[in-house]
Amino acid sequence: MPLGNLTSQFFANVYLNELDQYVKHVLKAKYYIRYVDDFVILHSSNEQLKEWKNLIANFLNRELKLELHPQKSKIIPLSKGVDFVGFRCFWHYKLLRKRNIRKILLKVKEYKNEQISKEKMLESFQGWNAYALWADSYKLRRCIVKKIYAPTNL
Repeated sequence: MPLGNLTSQFFANVYLNELDQYVKHVLKAKYYIRYVDDFVILHSSNEQLKEWKNLIANFLNRELKLELHPQKSKIIPLSKGVDFVGFRCFWHYKLLRKRNIRKILLKVKEYKNEQISKEKMLESFQGWNAYALWADSYKLRRCIVKKIYAPTNL
């Protein structure tokens, strides 16, 4: 089953329901969020988070035969932003991932250098803009539109 397929997302949600039940009812984590295989737990105590991370790793290995990704499962202060479902989430706002901004700027550059058509550029921008609307990105989106429609230097 291809990753990103709706069926694989559905089965991931069903399979990881056991994790949800464990985190909410056994660990009693108050601030737990999961989307498919991506999850976040918020807590004010670094020590509590370290303990929960070990307990979750053991639970996943023992009960579901899964492992936490060593580079992606980390404890960080919320002030640095949590990378979750395509955004960098902070306490009161969310930003786009920098790599997604770089990708759209690359598309604009390709369009300006006549490497891709206007239709292809606008198609890419529409998809990116639909994603960007979910973040606090008004000024950034306006800036990208200006770059698209700015006259090309000859």
